[in-house]
Amino acid sequence: MAWYLLGMATVHAFELLDQSSNHFPDIIAVVGNDSSLRSWVMDRITAEGDLMQVSGESSQWSDLKDELTTASLFDFGEGKKTVVIRDADAFVSGKRSPEENSEDSSSKTNNRVELETYVAKPATATRLVLEFESLASNTRLYKAIDKHHLLVQCHAGVDKKRGVTFASRQKFITTFLAGRHQVKVNKDAANALIELLGEELGMLDSEIAKLALYRDPNGVVDESLVREVVTGWQGKTVWQINEAIASGNAAEALKHLDKLMSGGQPPIALLPQIAWSLRRLGVASAVVHHSERLGRRIREEDALSRAGFPTHETSQAKSHLRGLRRDRAKKLLAWLLDADLRLKGTHSRPWLDRFMLEHLIIKLSSRSTETRGN
Repeated sequence: MAWYLLGMATVHAFELLDQSSNHFPDIIAVVGNDSSLRSWVMDRITAEGDLMQVSGESSQWSDLKDELTTASLFDFGEGKKTVVIRDADAFVSGKRSPEENSEDSSSKTNNRVELETYVAKPATATRLVLEFESLASNTRLYKAIDKHHLLVQCHAGVDKKRGVTFASRQKFITTFLAGRHQVKVNKDAANALIELLGEELGMLDSEIAKLALYRDPNGVVDESLVREVVTGWQGKTVWQINEAIASGNAAEALKHLDKLMSGGQPPIALLPQIAWSLRRLGVASAVVHHSERLGRRIREEDALSRAGFPTHETSQAKSHLRGLRRDRAKKLLAWLLDADLRLKGTHSRPWLDRFMLEHLIIKLSSRSTETRGN
């Protein structure tokens, strides 16, 4: 049975793509910042029936109202004609694309009122699909679609309010993405992919497609294969960044960072790779300081073991921990968390994201006994 008939007017894309039902209401809003997730949802919704797509940056309501009330002449099955408005953010606000002639800007008005009126009483001849990158939940349009129609959330970051948990995202990777490439991906492999590449599902999908070439159909992609194939020269370069950080050589670390970014790696994907080893050093440092506050002494080897370092990595980890020095190692977890939040918020734009990552590396590589920049 369709979700909206069960009173579930808002669903996450993970849930929609997991269902076999192709019965959709006449108004659907696809909302979210993950373009790949939006694309898969749109493909699912528009799989049957006639399809018409327009750009919200160059279209107006007057261009569409006749289409929305006219059924397709070529629909002989159960499919219904679907009208898709891409860039619906611009369609609602009236914002024009930069390429359009500025002299004609006065002729482009917002279509919010007309759209709200239509959503309140839609035609039954067609289905209207609105693709938004974002749609504020306090707007009348959002509330009307949420209450009476279907709103599909397309965000990949863990956010319980939007219906994304660590477990649901992991399941999506091991089922939907793995199924697209006729391969099995176990949970540890899924976790490693997120750790190494970040949360962008399109990038994860591309990497799984590459990993599938190393396995027979329905073969299993495990964590060891992910770390071997995904890292490659990039993994070696990340290791070199961490080595340079531990030795206090900021210039060397920045040189390797530039190599990775020149190869197409964005800062939001690089930070988890750089932070993987550093985070464990931060945990080891926290274990040491916690024991000291309790008046106990703990061996570095034991602290590193609790942080997840295997025995064969202990010697190198001890060297890195000492290279960071106590003052920096103590602040390591807080710095990594701050950098992660900034890259997803205030420093998410190009150049600002690079500045954020370079600043973190310089801070971690500082030879000063007093490290500033909390």
